[in-house]
Formats: sequence, structure tokens, C-alpha cells
Amino acid sequence: MPSENETGDETLIRPARTGDAAAIARIHMDSRAATMPYLPPQRRSHDEVTRWVREVVLKDCHTLVALRGTRPVGYAAVDGDLLDHLYLRPDVLRQGLGTLLLTGAKHLSPAGLSLHVFQQNTGAQAFYRHHGFAVVGCGDGSGNMEGLPEMTLRWDPGARD
Repeated sequence: MPSENETGDETLIRPARTGDAAAIARIHMDSRAATMPYLPPQRRSHDEVTRWVREVVLKDCHTLVALRGTRPVGYAAVDGDLLDHLYLRPDVLRQGLGTLLLTGAKHLSPAGLSLHVFQQNTGAQAFYRHHGFAVVGCGDGSGNMEGLPEMTLRWDPGARD
């Protein structure tokens, strides 16, 4: 699903390929560092994160990548009805790419979609609420590797988008 931004650069959302693993890893690492400064410093190298993307994310999830021209700038990974990841390069935030990826994720799980977000990540919470997600639960952080309190949000297609 192609679209254009204000500079005329075409954006394409397509299924991720194995060859995208290194770019997806860089997006993942850079996005978390820029948008979630409360997280502990990254302990894994780019090569280790690339291996995780290739061996876990791309094998276990339906993964979409957003391209500006030929450059990957974001990705979303859906595992069943769980939006496991949605990350963008920090330099392309607030340009509609997250909405394009989220729309693609909703198409992958048309019966509904859940996700987890850190309670401190108010920007992500606002984005998902704007797109029809509602809070369905909260946790104390014991269920995630960062140990931070999280929220579970859910989108149901019958609810107002």
C-alpha cells in the first residue's frame, strides 16, 4: 500500500524479508533509545538484535516494513492477535507512517488486535487510543524483561475507530 509524504517521497508498506533484518534491528534500537529514555541502556549489540529479528521476529510474526524509497524506516510485527512491535526511525515520527503500519497490522488481524505498552510511554498510549484502542488491563512489570509497569490495550473492529 503506497502513499506519498509532503516531500513527494513514496512510502510503501510490504511484508518484511530476511534481508531486512539488520535494518529492522537498527530501527528497533534507535527508536527505543530516542523515544523511551527511561529504559535501561541497551546491552545487546546490533548483531545480536539482528539475529533476534531474523530468528524470532521474522519467523514467529507477520512482519511489515515501511519503506521510504528503498530505505526501511519502520516496522510492525503481529503474532496472532498481538501487535508485538511497532517502531519507527526517530527522524520519521509524526509523518503518518505509524498509522500506515497500524492499518496493515489491523488487516493481518481483522478480528481484533491487542498490544502491551509501558505505562510511562504516554506518546504511544495516545497514538493507540487515537486509533481505537482501549485499555483492558494493567501490569506491575513482572511480565516483561524491563520490569516496568505496562498496560494492555485492545482494538476491536466493532468499536469506534
